Amino acid sequence: MKSEPDQFGIADLARVQIEPWTGVRSYFARAHMRAMSVDDAVLFHHSNATPPGVAGLARVVRTKVVDETQFDPDSKYYDPKATREQPIWDCVEVAYVATLPHFVSLDRIRAEPPLADMMLLRRGMRLSVQPVTEAQYEAIVALGQIEPPPPPKAPRAPKAPRAPKTAKATTASNPATSRSASGSKSKPAVKGTGAGKPRATGRPSKPAAKPSPKPAPAKRSR
Repeated sequence: MKSEPDQFGIADLARVQIEPWTGVRSYFARAHMRAMSVDDAVLFHHSNATPPGVAGLARVVRTKVVDETQFDPDSKYYDPKATREQPIWDCVEVAYVATLPHFVSLDRIRAEPPLADMMLLRRGMRLSVQPVTEAQYEAIVALGQIEPPPPPKAPRAPKAPRAPKTAKATTASNPATSRSASGSKSKPAVKGTGAGKPRATGRPSKPAAKPSPKPAPAKRSR
């Protein structure tokens, strides 16, 4: 039996304990409910969810229950053709049994070969109520006791190789010195003279000072 968890999920059934399965508006689903008997076991399936799957267990406690939502104009399940004298929609009441220790997703059900023939897995099968065999019921209950394996980790994308760094020379502001890419200063360039001995470029050296003349002997006054 399917129900959208944001409308009425297994936690809601656990809270109220007993609930009429109202809102069914498919003649095929209604036929499946009419075939139910008291104490039939129920798989409570969360539909329209991410992911969908079986969340818990319930059991039928009452059959041939008139669906009151067909008479309520404010309900989305209102049917103007239905009357109290001639109701169109009926349902069953279900009681809470258990919440499965581990949610059994639809993908887990698909992965089990013994469950391949379940009506739930047929293409285009969207009935909110559908029969299961006793073996299928027991198999899903057993799956609910087993923790599902963790999803496989996505492989990491390989890192792009780093581009090699290119060295850039920097020009020093002082024309007499320059700085290399490593930051060390190089010695000033030297320029050779015509005679062969090199001399550093820069300010010219001062000429040697001339010796000052000897002072004249002072004359003595008489």
